[in-house]
Formats: sequence, structure tokens, C-alpha cells
Amino acid sequence: MSTEAETSRMPKPAPANRRDFLYISTGTAAAVGAAAAVWPLIDGMQPSADVGALATTEVDLSPIEPGQRVTIKWRSRPVFIVYRTEALIRQARADDDSPDLIDPAPDSARVQRPEWLVVIGVCTHLGCIPLGQQEGDPRGPHNGWFCPCHGSIYDSAGRVRKGPAPRNLDVPPYAFLDDNRIRIG
Repeated sequence: MSTEAETSRMPKPAPANRRDFLYISTGTAAAVGAAAAVWPLIDGMQPSADVGALATTEVDLSPIEPGQRVTIKWRSRPVFIVYRTEALIRQARADDDSPDLIDPAPDSARVQRPEWLVVIGVCTHLGCIPLGQQEGDPRGPHNGWFCPCHGSIYDSAGRVRKGPAPRNLDVPPYAFLDDNRIRIG
């Protein structure tokens, strides 16, 4: 008898009715309306057409001499282009198996042609611009770049060798259009 009493006190599930359908319909309509109202705000955060036009840049390599380093702007960031000499290429390849590479990557994976190195000139630690592009700048023991803010040292292939930088200098997407021109982006 106690089991019947306990069963009679338990609430019985309410049958689905028209009110449940109205709750679900109203909730769905509100979600769709909110998404439709927010979408123009999100879409407005996309880059404008004039910024998108600067997404690629072409660089004429013919005036660059062997051993020379130039800096160009791409997407408001400096890009370092180095016309590497045979000595720099040999040094970069010899360092491929070095145990002090923080972010190991062979030189061949970082260049499309051995004589041309193209990297984004922004330190991967805190976004500083490393020294080493100008004649007389400190380049560190590996003839690459030196970030004076926190002491990161990069080699002649843009690989981080010492300091707090967690990874190598980034390689932007680029392609050779012919022997003397590249397109970055």
C-alpha cells in the first residue's frame, strides 16, 4: 500500500500541448532575428577593398646586389629580402643540424631559391623589429638578425638560435614571377 501512495504523489509528466509549440517557435524566431541583426556588425569588421588591394605586392629583385639586404612593406609589416652569397648559403645549410635551433627547420624548407631569403621582419617574441638589415647593425654570431628588446638572435636563414623568441621568423607566402620579380601575398 505504501508503494501506491508514493506513486500517487509523484508528478505526472505534462502532455505536450500548444503552449510548448509556441515557446519553441518564439525562441527560434528570436534566435534567427538576433543573428540577422548582428550579421551586418560582424561583416563590417572585414577589411575594406583598398586594404585588400594591398594584400599582394611585387618586388623587383634586379637592383639588389649579392649580400645586400632590403626591407619592403607588406600589410603594414616589414619584409626582409636578402640576396644571399654562397658563403651565407653554405653557413645556413651547415646549421641545419645544429642542436641549438629552438624551432628546427632546414634552410631548404624556408627558401624557394637558395640565393633569396624572404622573411617577415617581426620578432616572434613580442613583435619588435630585429636589427640586421642595415650595414653596421648588430647581426649576432650567426650573421642574421638581433632583436635588442629581449635578446633574441636569428641566423642567416631567419631561424631563432637564442633568446625568448619561440619560433623562427615567419616566411610570407611568395612566388617568383620570373628571375627578377617576386609577388608577396
